[in-house]
Amino acid sequence: MARTVKEMIAAANAAVPHIPFAEAAAMIAEGKALVLDVRDAPEVATSGKVAGAHHISRGMLEFRADPDCAYHDPHFRKDQPVILYCASGGRSALAGMVLKEMGYDQVYNLGAFKDWAEAGGKVEKSLDPGM
Repeated sequence: MARTVKEMIAAANAAVPHIPFAEAAAMIAEGKALVLDVRDAPEVATSGKVAGAHHISRGMLEFRADPDCAYHDPHFRKDQPVILYCASGGRSALAGMVLKEMGYDQVYNLGAFKDWAEAGGKVEKSLDPGM
């Protein structure tokens, strides 16, 4: 049966817990999580990213997360929490659900980048060469 994007995001939000700002900030400060910005490169270049976040566009996530793929990114470890975010929380929810399907158990959705920035979260303007 075909599903709509709205239905897919609802399922992803049910599977991937939202992480509150304070909890995410603490995990990030302690270096306990891989923080992923899954927005497209022009979005990151325009607004910056969460300080210390690794940029991997949503379209490359599966390739970068799979240790058996030639495009694997060694930052991905299944024993480490992953915190994802995007512009509004939809892409990060979908990305989180995919990571869970790939065997990543500790996956959290931070939601919208603007909410992080407006709450006083640290932001950096540099763009790493993520794909």
